[in-house]
Amino acid sequence: MKPDAFAHLPHLRGKVTAPCDSELRTTAEVLAVWDQRARSLGRPNNWRLSNQELEASMHAFLAGIAPRQDLWVFSYGSLMWNPGFHFAEVRMAKLDGHQRCFSLKVDLGRGTVEFPALVLSLENQAGCCSGLAFRVVADQLEDELAILWRREMIQGSYVPAMLPMATPQGNITALAFTSNRSSINYVGAQALDETAAVIARASGFIGSNQEYLEQLATQLACLAIDDQYVTQLLAHVRNFATPLKCHHPGLPADLKDSTGRYRVDRA
Repeated sequence: MKPDAFAHLPHLRGKVTAPCDSELRTTAEVLAVWDQRARSLGRPNNWRLSNQELEASMHAFLAGIAPRQDLWVFSYGSLMWNPGFHFAEVRMAKLDGHQRCFSLKVDLGRGTVEFPALVLSLENQAGCCSGLAFRVVADQLEDELAILWRREMIQGSYVPAMLPMATPQGNITALAFTSNRSSINYVGAQALDETAAVIARASGFIGSNQEYLEQLATQLACLAIDDQYVTQLLAHVRNFATPLKCHHPGLPADLKDSTGRYRVDRA
């Protein structure tokens, strides 16, 4: 009998999407569909890093960590409710010297070229960031990390780093996707009103930027994590008018899932 992955956080059962049900389990086949979506929206062929670049960066990361050991993955955004990879254990985790911030722009999924969305990154600054740490077992590591890598490193907007953090069950070192300030998608920390205005307006073929923020706030509340940045930002966004809905006529029907919606997301 396998150990219970939710033994430390039983109330999370049903609140974390299983990998088999995740539209963000980024297999090679799913990535090919994302490429088709991008082309249907007029993106160039180099809208993302090539498969060879993704594989090379992942193996460079693996070369720098201890071989044949389990890997902890720190989640602070959408990975908290939809990790997309198989894990053997999940814990609460706290990372000092970093904070979550909507400091990356995206023009696919929850935004458009005209009105890009903002997604979370992890900024190196005073304070701490509380989230979840997922443990991936060693014998599944390369396959599961490849799935995560295609999702998080798809445009090179993050810098993967092994960082020390605290959990109620003991200290760990975990993989965290931190801000890549040299990325063309990096916008940095902005005034709360400016960030809120972007999130309130941005919407794409899978839904609005506000929905992403609402999901984040819901999962933080479930975990009893008090993040005043998120709380205040959500209040500002709700004060704006209803987000604009962006329609994309002519998108091929075979890009939809079983519910009839187009799907792609970022962490």
